[in-house]
Amino acid sequence: MAIIFSRHARRQMRWRRVSESEVLSLLDVPDRVEQGMNDRRNAYKLVGNRLLKATYVEEKGDVVVITVIEKQIVGG
Repeated sequence: MAIIFSRHARRQMRWRRVSESEVLSLLDVPDRVEQGMNDRRNAYKLVGNRLLKATYVEEKGDVVVITVIEKQIVGG
């Protein structure tokens, strides 16, 4: 199983200063996974003091990361 980053995901990671290793950690051991639209999944993980979210889809045994964002921590 390969992890493939879309061009959009790479751009968002660069803009938000999220490393590839942080995303790989998020996908490997997420704190929470939710079903999204159109077979997409949203994985969340608290990395340091940031809550990261990766939206991805599984295609032909590979994981395609669509986007990566940093969520606001409510009450934190």
